[in-house]
Amino acid sequence: MSDTSSGGNRILLSASVLGLAALLVGWAAGIEAMLGPACILWLGALATYCGTHPKLKVFTFTFWVFTMMAAALFYPAAFDTWNGFKLSRLNTPLIQLIMFGMGASLSIGDFVRALKMPKAVLIGMFLQFTVMPVLGWAIATSFGFEPEVAAGIILIGSCSGGVASNVMVFLARGNVALSVTMTACSTLMAPIMTPTAMSLLAGRLIEINFWNMMLSIVNMVIIPIGGGLIANKILERKRPLGEFVRIIIPMTLLIAGGVAAVNAAGASLAGRPMDGPLLQSLIAQALILGGIVVAAGFLFNAALAGHRDAFDRILPIISMAAICFILAIIASGSRDELLAIGFVLLLAALIHNLAGYLLGYFLAGLIRLPESDRRTVAFEVGMQNGGMGVGLAVDVLKSSAAALAPALFGTWMNITGSTLASWWRDRPPEADQA
Repeated sequence: MSDTSSGGNRILLSASVLGLAALLVGWAAGIEAMLGPACILWLGALATYCGTHPKLKVFTFTFWVFTMMAAALFYPAAFDTWNGFKLSRLNTPLIQLIMFGMGASLSIGDFVRALKMPKAVLIGMFLQFTVMPVLGWAIATSFGFEPEVAAGIILIGSCSGGVASNVMVFLARGNVALSVTMTACSTLMAPIMTPTAMSLLAGRLIEINFWNMMLSIVNMVIIPIGGGLIANKILERKRPLGEFVRIIIPMTLLIAGGVAAVNAAGASLAGRPMDGPLLQSLIAQALILGGIVVAAGFLFNAALAGHRDAFDRILPIISMAAICFILAIIASGSRDELLAIGFVLLLAALIHNLAGYLLGYFLAGLIRLPESDRRTVAFEVGMQNGGMGVGLAVDVLKSSAAALAPALFGTWMNITGSTLASWWRDRPPEADQA
């Protein structure tokens, strides 16, 4: 490590210690004005320091989440409205951006690969969409949470696997191909399985509209991932105009046509007549979105095609920033509830998360999967798609209180996942040691 880099690390660590010391002094002296800036300095400097440290880099995202949530709790107005625009309206587009990034990390082969690993995929899907939702219901009712918060706990248990699990599996020396395959399969099953689990388990707590939730998952998760799959194809190499057009046309039809179809189905289910104004609105949406897709496709082909390494470096940063911003918006909108039940909700997250790891690991062992696959199933079962849960809570359940559990559980999964991955990384599977 260079002297300049080492000096920068010391400055960051010193700033973090200074922030923590100022926080403790402000708390002890009752100086409330010191608490917010000191806490943000402490966590922000620590997050930046982790990003520069090879062994702590895996915790960078976690501490940035803490930094943004602290900022939202101390200064909630900053994440509520900007010049009359409600920031909560950005939640769904940001989640779609994250899902697009998830799709861009997948390929059609990841879905086909499930046929070669049926036992592992089946046990993972069984646990993902039956045991984890039921466990969420049991925890929510045992702790006696209010209905909307309880529904949020069941919701995160009912979501598909998240892309963060793929990173944890890689760090833990698991089967990355299996992890990506299981994430892809659970995502495809989510439009049916998630609303089904919510209707059966949360329907007595709050109103659950099966069809609205299914359409929301298609619009918010499946279609952006489909676009990401095609973007993945474009990234392989720069193509001449004719070949590119043959790729961009189905991409445009898939995304713009799919969104228009989902919106039309949603309007139909809501009882809106398919009259002239509605048709004009749907056509206008499809044309605008189609234009955006074509423009983005040309940009990809001109600037990023053949430069996958650069894309793979940029996209995780964008996704992490989007997740942090979403969590800050949720935290600011549910500040009072979060401060009142935050600790108990974290305890519920710990139980749910660790139970998922244990169930995945030991049940995978019962069907005699190799150690690397057991680790993979553990992460896939224990880590859900928190972004999807937040999006559904806001978009379908219309409840910031219901979004608390997906937000906190998603943060907690990154902490436990990073810790477990680091522990397993130093203990290679027996097959690797032979």
